[in-house]
Amino acid sequence: MPLPSDPKLIALGEDIIAQLDAIFGLHPGFRPVHARGAMLTGTFAPTPEASALSSAPHFNQPSTPVTVRFSSSTGLPSIPDTDPNANPRGIGLRFNLGEHLHTDIVAHSTPAFPARNGTEFLDFFRALAGGTVEQFLGSHPAALAFVQTPKPFPTSLAHEGYFALNAFKFTSSAGITRFGRYTIIPDAGLQYLDEVAVKSKDANYLYDELSERVANGPITFHLLCQIANDGDVTDDVTVHWPKDRATVILGKLTLTTLVTDKDHDRIIFDPTPRIDGIEESDDPLFEVRAAVYLMSGRRRRAAAAASEET
Repeated sequence: MPLPSDPKLIALGEDIIAQLDAIFGLHPGFRPVHARGAMLTGTFAPTPEASALSSAPHFNQPSTPVTVRFSSSTGLPSIPDTDPNANPRGIGLRFNLGEHLHTDIVAHSTPAFPARNGTEFLDFFRALAGGTVEQFLGSHPAALAFVQTPKPFPTSLAHEGYFALNAFKFTSSAGITRFGRYTIIPDAGLQYLDEVAVKSKDANYLYDELSERVANGPITFHLLCQIANDGDVTDDVTVHWPKDRATVILGKLTLTTLVTDKDHDRIIFDPTPRIDGIEESDDPLFEVRAAVYLMSGRRRRAAAAASEET
């Protein structure tokens, strides 16, 4: 996972990390956003439709080991599960294809995103920090839509759905190319709490329940892909495709084991696929997100190593 070669992209990534630190504080060893989380391992089993869509190895072999990280929004490592700012929830999904070989999906629990590029994303957080968010929302409809989109509290992280909003380019073994967007849907169904129920919950209700649930049996999701039609916008994460677009079921995720080894949390997810059969679209968020993830991940690993030395 290399850094971008464009120094402007690197500088933009550094500015985004610095702005997140300014809002949430610097917490060595933790991510600047989605700092609180829990990891599980399991497997992914593809459908025949997955192999027809892409020649990627995890879509063409019977089973692939996966690592999944569920997370809460903000850069606060101890944010209560009942804090509205903990929504939307996040998920990082890694397909482990061999030694030093993997591909990832990064998603969150709302179909909206506040910015179409890294500069807008930085400006959004600067507006939040500077008390000018109302003015920003007035001139940025995508950010307004993100803020206004409901972000309810799930009854369980196993009852939440997740949206990977960037479009990907899929190429089959026959050379057929299509664009699509991932969603991750819980087999247990979507379930949410009302305001009264949230007030009755413990500050750790989601992560405690996740641990209890997986101890009693697998947690399962299905990976889906909405397929773009010719002419659909594929380079702007804020543009939604019509709901009548075809959706393909790509496979089943079965999560069986809670990860307690802290070394696993040093994983640096990569929003760019870097695998044969799947490519990023021309969405400008790919490069800047990859830069932010890598730079913050290196900082996190350095902090963990320094802590171990002392």
